[in-house]
Amino acid sequence: MISLLPGISPESSWLFPRITPIPLPYLFSRLTNWLQQDWQTGVHNLNQLLQYSLQFVPTTQAVNRVLAETPSDLVIFRLTQLVASPYDWGLIYFTSASLIDNLKLNTLEAFFLLLPSWKQQLKSNLVTELRLDIPYRAAAAGFYCLHQNNPDRATEAFTIVRSLLYGEEMFALSQTLAAFQKAADVDTIARVEVANFSQDNCLRPTTWKNLESLKGVVEDVKLIQRSFYRKTKSLALSRAVGRLTEVINNKSNLPEPEKKLIIKIARTWKTAIEGIAKDIGQIAITQPVTNPYIIGDPVFGNLFVGREDIFRQLEELWVMGKQLQSVVLYGHRRMGKTSILRNLSTQLGAEVKVVYVNLQRLGDVSQGVGEVLIAISDEISNNFQIPPLKDEEFFKLPERTFERYLKTVLTQLNSKGLIIALDEFETIEELINAKKIPDSFIGYLRGLVQMSPKIAFAFAGLHTLEEMTADYFNPFFGSVISIPVSFLQRADTRQILANPSEDFLLDYTPEALDKIFDLTAGQPYLVQLIGFQLVRRYNDYVFERGNSRDATFTAEDVEAIISEPKFFQQGRYYFEGVWGQAAQGATGQQEILRALAPHREGLSTEDLIAATGMGEEDLLLAINTSIRHDVIEKNESRWRIVVELFRRWVEFQG
Repeated sequence: MISLLPGISPESSWLFPRITPIPLPYLFSRLTNWLQQDWQTGVHNLNQLLQYSLQFVPTTQAVNRVLAETPSDLVIFRLTQLVASPYDWGLIYFTSASLIDNLKLNTLEAFFLLLPSWKQQLKSNLVTELRLDIPYRAAAAGFYCLHQNNPDRATEAFTIVRSLLYGEEMFALSQTLAAFQKAADVDTIARVEVANFSQDNCLRPTTWKNLESLKGVVEDVKLIQRSFYRKTKSLALSRAVGRLTEVINNKSNLPEPEKKLIIKIARTWKTAIEGIAKDIGQIAITQPVTNPYIIGDPVFGNLFVGREDIFRQLEELWVMGKQLQSVVLYGHRRMGKTSILRNLSTQLGAEVKVVYVNLQRLGDVSQGVGEVLIAISDEISNNFQIPPLKDEEFFKLPERTFERYLKTVLTQLNSKGLIIALDEFETIEELINAKKIPDSFIGYLRGLVQMSPKIAFAFAGLHTLEEMTADYFNPFFGSVISIPVSFLQRADTRQILANPSEDFLLDYTPEALDKIFDLTAGQPYLVQLIGFQLVRRYNDYVFERGNSRDATFTAEDVEAIISEPKFFQQGRYYFEGVWGQAAQGATGQQEILRALAPHREGLSTEDLIAATGMGEEDLLLAINTSIRHDVIEKNESRWRIVVELFRRWVEFQG
C-alpha cells in the first residue's frame, strides 16, 4: 500500500510505502536535503516517517549526516529539537552509537533492526558503547543517558562538549541531576551540594526552575534536621512537600529527556520526607506573632546566617596562617559588616582572640589619641578581664602606654594572637581631619602590627584603604587584605526569611521568597525590612482587625508591602546611605544612577554616554567605582542597578 504519510507536508509530494522494510531509492539523500533546508520541520516529519513506515535505517543515516555537517554552535540546539518528542529513542541512541559504519549491517540485519525486539537486542548485544569521540555524538549520548535515568553517564558525555554553545549548561544540568539522584533519604538529601549556574539566556529554563525547587527542598530538609523546634520543622516540612508536589503535578511542562528523571527524584524525595511527617505535626497560630526580624542592628548567635565565604577567608588568614594578617571589610551601609565582626569570636573558635571596638562611640574626642587608645584598651579589658593601665598614663604617653598594655595582654592570653576589630574606621579620618588626633596615628597602628606577629587589625567601613583620600593611610597599603562584604546568597536569604527565630510560625511560598531576593539581590537590611513589615501586616490584619487569612506569605503580599510609600521612607537610611556614598570618589556616579533608574533592563555604554554627557573614560571610572561597591553590575552588554528596590527609590526621587 502506498500513500502520503500523515503529518508530512503535502507540498513535498512524497509517496511512501507504509510498511515496507525495503530501503526506498534515494530516500537517504532526500531526507538529508530535507533536514538541511529546515531542521525543525524535518525532525517533525522524520518522526511521522518512523511512526508510519519501517524506514529506520535511512532516517538515522540522514540525521547523522546532517549533524556531522552542522556548525558547532548549533549542534546542541538542534539535538534539543530532535529529543523534544522522538517517536523512537532508538534514533537518538544511534545518533551516538554507530549504526552502519560500525555494525556493517547487511540487508537482513537491517530488516531485523526494524522490529522492536531485534532493535533492542542489537543495542544491547552488538553496540556496547555510546560514542563520545565526535561532538554531536557525545551530545546525543548525553541526552540519551538522561532519558535512561543515567545522569552520571550524561555528565561524562556533556563534558566533551562543554565548550560548545549550551554545552556548559547541559553539563551543569546533568551534574545537578546526578547529585539529586544519589539522594534517596532525608539524610542524603540534606547533604546534597550543587554548584550555582547562571540561568541567563539558558536553553532549559523550565528544567532549571524545577531544579531550583529541588534545591529549595534541600534547604528545607537541612532546616528540619538542624532545628530542635517542632514548629520550625513543621513549616519546613510543609514547604518541602509543597515544592515537590508542584514539581510532580506540573510534569507535563517538563521537557524530554529529563522529565522522567526529575519526576522520579521528586517522588523519591517526597516519600522520604513524608515518612518523617508523623514525628513533627501541625501548628495553629492563636496569638500575634512576635516579630523576629532585626532592622539595622547587629545579628548574633543562631540568628546570624551566611557569610561562610568571608569566614573561610578569615580562618585561612588567622587560624591556618603562620602570621596574623590585617584585613579591611568594606561595603556600603547596612550590608552586615558589624554583624560579621561581632560574630568573629564564635565563628573562629578559641585559637584567635577578637576584641570589637565601635569607633563611632568615641564621640567628641577632646583628649587626643590617648582617648582613642583608652577606648580600645577598655574593650580588651572588658573581654579578657585584664585590667588596663591608668588613664593618666595614657594621656601622658599614649602610644608607649598602649604598647606596654598590649604586651601584657599577649603574655596572658593563651592564644595564637589578638585581632583588634575597628568598626566604622572612617571615623579615624574624620578625627584626623578635625585635628583631634595626629595624622601619624595610622602609621602607629601599622607599627603595632610590626611589633608582634600576634597582633592584627580588622577594619570595617565603606571603603578600601586605597580609596581613602589622605596619604596617611599609605603605611597599611600592601599589607592589608581587602575583603568585600556583598549580598547574601539566595539560599541564605531564604533561610533568614523562613527561619528567623526558633519559634517562627509563619511561612513563605517559593514565589514570595524568590520575589524578595529579586527585589533585594540579597541585601541583608532590605531582606529584614521586608520580613519585618510582612509580620506587622499579618498581625494587624488577623489580630487587630479580626480577619482570617493563610499563614503563608505570597508574592502578592510582598508586592503590597513595597507598594506602600512608607516602605521607602522606613528604608531611607539604607537608600540615602548608598546614594550619599555615590557622591564620593569618582565623579559622575549619581548622574549614572539617575540615568539608569528609569530602565530596569539597563543601558549600554553608548546610551549612558548620551544620557549623562560624560566622556567614556570618566564614565567607566565612575562605573568601576560603583561596581566595587555593589551598586551597578553588567548584564550582557547593559549596565544596570543591582538592587531593584534601590533603582525604584532613585527613580522616585527623580
